[in-house]
Amino acid sequence: MLFKIASVAALVSSVAAHMAMNEPCPRFSPNCATQPQLPAGQSYNHNIKDPIAYDGPVFMSDVPWPQPVASWTAGQPVTVGFQADGAAHGGGHCQFAISYDNGKTAAIVHKVMEHCFFNDPLDSNTAEVLKYTFTLPADIPASSNAQFIWIWTNAVGYRELYTGISDITITNSGGSKSYTGKSAIYPNHAGYDTIPAFNGDYTTGLSLYDNAPNVTITSSGYIAEQLSNKKPISSRISEPSSSNSSETSSASPKAPSSTSTDSETPSSTALSVNPTSDQSTDGECEPGTLKLLYDHEN
Repeated sequence: MLFKIASVAALVSSVAAHMAMNEPCPRFSPNCATQPQLPAGQSYNHNIKDPIAYDGPVFMSDVPWPQPVASWTAGQPVTVGFQADGAAHGGGHCQFAISYDNGKTAAIVHKVMEHCFFNDPLDSNTAEVLKYTFTLPADIPASSNAQFIWIWTNAVGYRELYTGISDITITNSGGSKSYTGKSAIYPNHAGYDTIPAFNGDYTTGLSLYDNAPNVTITSSGYIAEQLSNKKPISSRISEPSSSNSSETSSASPKAPSSTSTDSETPSSTALSVNPTSDQSTDGECEPGTLKLLYDHEN
């Protein structure tokens, strides 16, 4: 009986222990090599490996660390690390993004599509890759109050969403004031399309990422107004994706042969919710496009 109880407990523990970021240290994680002192009234999050609640906030905390946990430089390599004892659920799609408004708006700076945490497609819970190093875009603006965001959609198992948010500083000697890239999306969360289990097809859901709108972020913040219906874009994290939920692969599917780890190539012109919409020449925006206002401070 004791053996059976111990076995069940071990099984429950293994199921509950998912992948979690530990570098740069996400908010209130107890599992990082070092972390700042906790803010007043906060406690360590021992559920850091849990999936995000379907209809809850997309991050486990909106309270920042009192000090940044990493200092990054635009145009230089940065490293993101993960705990070794989490269930990797066959990999899936990982997004890496930067935000300057506490995650309300985030622009992708790197992606690992298809089999994140693995070198090749593998239906396994044991991760092969625990660190990703990529070059931060050279035009990411400097800020003493930026956020790095990790978003993972798993390939195998229950349709879940995992995220992490870390407080960082960014320096940029080039003086860039803005960065334009694909908007972060949150599949398997309320208001977004659900990506089904891959069942061996690692192109599943790629079209949702390909069709995500472009977004421009600045170190002075981001507020946008969707002129077609006057809704504030701060509700983006609960707004539906413009992609058709029936699409489960890109327009030109590719065989799942090697991991795609593409840094985003920013567009300097596309700012629309619909990537095919253009801004009019008289300074007004066509319906469905975004008007950008910058009024936050670092």
